This record gives sequence, C-alpha cells and structure tokens, in this order.
Amino acid sequence: MTAPAEPPSPREAAATTAVAQEEVAPLTPELLISQLLRGGVLLSLSLVACGMVMTFFRHPDYFSSRDALQRLTDPDAAPHRLTDVFEGVMAVRGQSFVMAGLLVMITVPVLRVALSLGIFRAQKDRTFAAITTCVLGLLLLAFLLGGVE
Repeated sequence: MTAPAEPPSPREAAATTAVAQEEVAPLTPELLISQLLRGGVLLSLSLVACGMVMTFFRHPDYFSSRDALQRLTDPDAAPHRLTDVFEGVMAVRGQSFVMAGLLVMITVPVLRVALSLGIFRAQKDRTFAAITTCVLGLLLLAFLLGGVE
C-alpha cells in the first residue's frame, strides 16, 4: 500500500501558481505596444549594424583613407528614394541596409499609432479612436507631402 502524497508547502504552491499565471497572461494593449516598440528598435538596430559591418568589410580602405571615408559620408552617396533602398538591399549593399534600418526606426512610431487606433476601436472608445485617426492621418499626410530637396 502506498502512502498518501503530502500536500505541497505554501511556498511550493505559490511558486506553482505564479508559473501558471505567467504562462496564461493575456496580451494587454500595453504589452502589445511594448512588443511592437521593442521589436522595431531591435530590427532597426540589427539592420544598421549589419549595414555598417558589410560596408566596412567590403571597403576596408574606409579605415585608413580620408578620401575613401569622405566618399562614404557624402550625402549624394546614400540611397535617397525608397526604390533605391530596396534595390540596394537586394544587391546586399551596406549603405542600403543602414538606410533601411533608419526607415524602420522612422516607421515604428507610426505603426505604434496605428496599433493604438486598432486597440481603441476594439475597445469601442470612439473619442480616442477619433483623435488617433486624426494623428495617424496627419502623420501619413506629412510623409506623402514631405520631400527631399
């Protein structure tokens, strides 16, 4: 005959409950926004770091030649249009990866506003949804009307 199992101590029961609660924690709006911002920053940082490594790996003369480094930092050398960035990324050019990382960093706050809009609409909060819609519209309008000279 086997002995009856001892009940867990209060400390063990609390630890088991805490683990179970962590596994089932629902995604709150704050967590969604936090994950979006964290993921966007990490992606941006990764693209910029990869681009810098590729650039200096392919052109080691940037470390020693002032003229070569001047060509790298020349504003006309970087891709300016979105299509140039995509073509450069497909051709695995370091400067295009850096520019893509910067574009991701610019896009993350806009995505945060769009996510907030979705959250407010899901919560049926019309006031904040209307305000967020206006903010998102102004951001998109600024992107469309803004130009580089």
